[in-house]
Amino acid sequence: MIEIAWLTIKLAGVTTALLLVVATPLAWWLARGRSNWRPVVGAVVALPIVLPPTVLGFYLLIALGPHSVLMAPLQQLFGIRTLAFTFQGLVIGSLIYSLPFAVQPLRNAFIAIGDEPLEAAATLGASRWESFTRVALPLALPGYAVAALLAFAHTIGEFGVVMMLGGGIPGQTQVLSIEIYRLVESLEWGKAHALAGGLLAFGFVVTLTLLLLEKRATRAS
Repeated sequence: MIEIAWLTIKLAGVTTALLLVVATPLAWWLARGRSNWRPVVGAVVALPIVLPPTVLGFYLLIALGPHSVLMAPLQQLFGIRTLAFTFQGLVIGSLIYSLPFAVQPLRNAFIAIGDEPLEAAATLGASRWESFTRVALPLALPGYAVAALLAFAHTIGEFGVVMMLGGGIPGQTQVLSIEIYRLVESLEWGKAHALAGGLLAFGFVVTLTLLLLEKRATRAS
């Protein structure tokens, strides 16, 4: 059980760290860009929220499988035939599945900054990069906290994508949500109750933390 818990935390931690990097420029563009493509890109980013996880997992299984055209370059360069049923594949699936839960809080945080702080920085001679790193990022830190919590918790609780893409291989892709399913199938109700109760408590703590952060942000504004 310790190995399964560690693998789950590892998956959630790696996914969250990568998401904050990937989601930052995307959220900034969605919040501050002027392109007519923003609604389309925003809809694509938000698609995992409404798409059944098994559907997303199915297409990821095809995309990362040995017969995918996407895997051809990796096979030629590194001899990697497939990323399905691997930890690396789960990371890719988790990145896509949890992307909107990182992008949306960051987008809202960047919108809430407004134009005045950035315009003030520009009048003082700051470049766009300096305005972003020294003004926008510090002001958006509460949004980063929310994005990290949501992405981590969402990855911890995902089931459909990891089942389709990972299959629950012990030591490689068997995370806590898959273990609960296995325990129920094996009629090991006591262990299933204990594990599900732990995740329920974790979800409550995350939700309470998010509400407290929101209350603190409301008071600060």
